[in-house]
Amino acid sequence: MIKAKVSLRPIVSKLNLPTVLKTAILPGDSIERLFIATQVGEIFYIGNGVIRTLLDIRPRIIKLGVSSGGYDERGLVGLAFHPQFYYNRLFYLHYSVAGTQGPGALPGAFESFKPNPCDPRTLSQRWTNRETQYEHIDTVEEWILQSNGQPQRRRTLLNLRRPFLNHNGVNSLNFSPETGKLVLTTGDGGSGYDPFNLSQDDMEIAGKIIEIDVAKNTFIDNPPIVTRFNELPVAIQETLTVIAKGVRNIPGISYQRFYNRYIKYAGNVGQDLVESIFSFIQYKPIPVTQLVQAYLMNSEIDQEGFINFGWRGWEGAFPTSIITGCSANPALTQKTMAYYDEAVKTSVQRLLPLISYFHEDPRTDKFKATALTGVQPYMGNEIPAISGNVVFTDLARAKESQLPVRGALAYTRIRTDCKLNDFSVIETDYNFGSQSAYYVSLGTNLNQTRLYLGVYGSTKVADANQGTVLEIVP
Repeated sequence: MIKAKVSLRPIVSKLNLPTVLKTAILPGDSIERLFIATQVGEIFYIGNGVIRTLLDIRPRIIKLGVSSGGYDERGLVGLAFHPQFYYNRLFYLHYSVAGTQGPGALPGAFESFKPNPCDPRTLSQRWTNRETQYEHIDTVEEWILQSNGQPQRRRTLLNLRRPFLNHNGVNSLNFSPETGKLVLTTGDGGSGYDPFNLSQDDMEIAGKIIEIDVAKNTFIDNPPIVTRFNELPVAIQETLTVIAKGVRNIPGISYQRFYNRYIKYAGNVGQDLVESIFSFIQYKPIPVTQLVQAYLMNSEIDQEGFINFGWRGWEGAFPTSIITGCSANPALTQKTMAYYDEAVKTSVQRLLPLISYFHEDPRTDKFKATALTGVQPYMGNEIPAISGNVVFTDLARAKESQLPVRGALAYTRIRTDCKLNDFSVIETDYNFGSQSAYYVSLGTNLNQTRLYLGVYGSTKVADANQGTVLEIVP
């Protein structure tokens, strides 16, 4: 693949952590503006070089960075504008709600769980007492931009109880250009190794890609707080279809027009081995009412054509492994398949990734991965090397030296032969100085001809105002 070189042009700096970068045309306006949502709950937009505030919901957001030394994956994680936003003024938010802090579903630090293949109890954990043993509550809401320019909340679509602090998804709301529905991407609920196997359980809302028909009115303003589909009122079940399961954590879904179809791209953040990007065109979504009916009748639902990313049995292209140091020889590590039976069970049902790239990669022209943070097709012509390809960001190149941390920008080609793809690093000429630069988000404009990069100077959301948004330019 061709080596690509780009420049980064700063648009705005000294922001809080930029989780979502999108463009939209405001009602009555004529130009597309860049909207930036920050994890702490602000939504800004850029107009004529001036940064303005669309909405500030910081009081509605759970107190961030308290329970985990400043690091956090909760907050405002999703923003999507209705395809008819210019006319109907509707937009959608996904965030973690203030005042909902719970004790968490398991004792210990948020990523401390590790399965032990010799101890069956660790392989079949159950999330019990969910009303009290949860970490926080996430909500998905519909808002309207009133004619006086003030946004107002219209209704709540979902209230989700989450077991752990992490894996809530990021850039988690997008509209499908195929169905016109709102797509919610949710992570597996968090911790490490999906202790309760929520991502493969058809009744669990966690670890899925879900379409919400926002055109249907359920006449339920404030839905119950749930974790499973069968706990939802039927009127809400009827608005939901599931596109995919087996998700660990996901930086959104994106769509690339391919003749008269769309290729869907979804990244899956890895555990210890790899980061993965999946792509698919054909898929068979399953209405939630059918899933619930099968569950109540204790019958198997036909899942032919249903997308399964394979987690927790599979981490991208590999069976999920536990890596343990050998006390006898520190140079050796023991690698054990964490969930052998599940890896076998899901091996034939799962979708193979377009690409899995490694936390440990010996090749000099690659980088050692940390966590996938964004996946976007680039359909512009200004940067020919990456035109028509899929660009992705990784939080940080794993420490190769004591230099300040840098994120990674790379691209991969679309393939139609289902073979595992390679990737090429995109070189950037921007000088971040002595400041760390974690690549936390990737965004695009409406026709995917421009790319925006969100960078943060720290991994801690509690370290304020260290964000910069840049445009990726030739």
